[in-house]
Amino acid sequence: MVGHQQCTLEQDTRDHGTSRSWRKTLTAPAPFADETSCQCQAPHEKLTIAQARLGTPVDRPVRVYADGIFDLFHSGHARALMQAKTLFPNSYLLVGVCSDDLTHKFKGFTVMNEAERYEALRHCRYVDEVIRDAPWTLTPEFLEKHKIDFVAHDDIPYSSAGSDDVYKHIKEAGMFVPTQRTEGISTSDIITRIVRDYDVYARRNLQRGYTAKELNVSFINEKKYRFQNQVDKMKEKVKNVEERSKEFVNRVEEKSHDLIQKWEEKSREFIGNFLELFGPDGAWKQMFQERSSRMLQALSPKQSPVSSPTRSRSPSRSPSPTFSWLPNKTSPPSSPKAASASISSMSEGDEDEK
Repeated sequence: MVGHQQCTLEQDTRDHGTSRSWRKTLTAPAPFADETSCQCQAPHEKLTIAQARLGTPVDRPVRVYADGIFDLFHSGHARALMQAKTLFPNSYLLVGVCSDDLTHKFKGFTVMNEAERYEALRHCRYVDEVIRDAPWTLTPEFLEKHKIDFVAHDDIPYSSAGSDDVYKHIKEAGMFVPTQRTEGISTSDIITRIVRDYDVYARRNLQRGYTAKELNVSFINEKKYRFQNQVDKMKEKVKNVEERSKEFVNRVEEKSHDLIQKWEEKSREFIGNFLELFGPDGAWKQMFQERSSRMLQALSPKQSPVSSPTRSRSPSRSPSPTFSWLPNKTSPPSSPKAASASISSMSEGDEDEK
């Protein structure tokens, strides 16, 4: 069950005759214990863990207490509070936060001051009430004042303030309920990262406008960090130029591939058209043959007939002599008789013309 819950169920029961369910949505920060008059007025009888896990009446939630420093509030803190909130079906989670004086005395310096740490807890969805200036070691008087049923914390012995385990007496009283730590994250780990990368953070904050005095940076380190910032800017510019150059080269390569592909397609088309026109069986050869035959027909007409009609003679002009008596070169006389026969025929022809 999430959200901050108001401990006014007894008042609601008197006014309305029925108990109102716990609020499930967060509409305001969790209240501070010393600023609210919301105190559970129901009889506070001691519960066992088995009884609490079976469930309690609506007007008698199990009051679970979790305490800590909660510096640089992170997901590990939130998960621990979530576990404390969901230990029992009906619970009311109180969170105690130690002050700066107490923390600096027993643990060390904090990054966030106590006011910042209080506000961080107030805005966690699992927290129902925040107790400021919580004690380092829990006393019976403190437990009775806040009607605390159980204390939730991880089971690792917490040695501090001259004790091997500050929760030892709570465990002996049967009021301790363990939670699990979240591995890989803690306030110390976060601070270690900051210290390890101190130069990076100092340079970044100088760029953002913080002064060297505010960052507790010496004059020499300030100049070194500013010079490194200038070098990083130049590297970034060079990197941008290289990326743009690579992008330009890639575009040129893509366009060249497209041009080569188009050229190959056009060349294939041109070669195909050329072969269709000038190939062995192309249209150009057929057209050339047709035109050649037409030209040959025009240049060499058909042969005249052998017996042509006799042309009329003009009275003023004598007829042209004919040379039909000349022997045929292609067929010479094969014998003297044939030769004499041809001569006689020629003489007869001459007589006819006369």
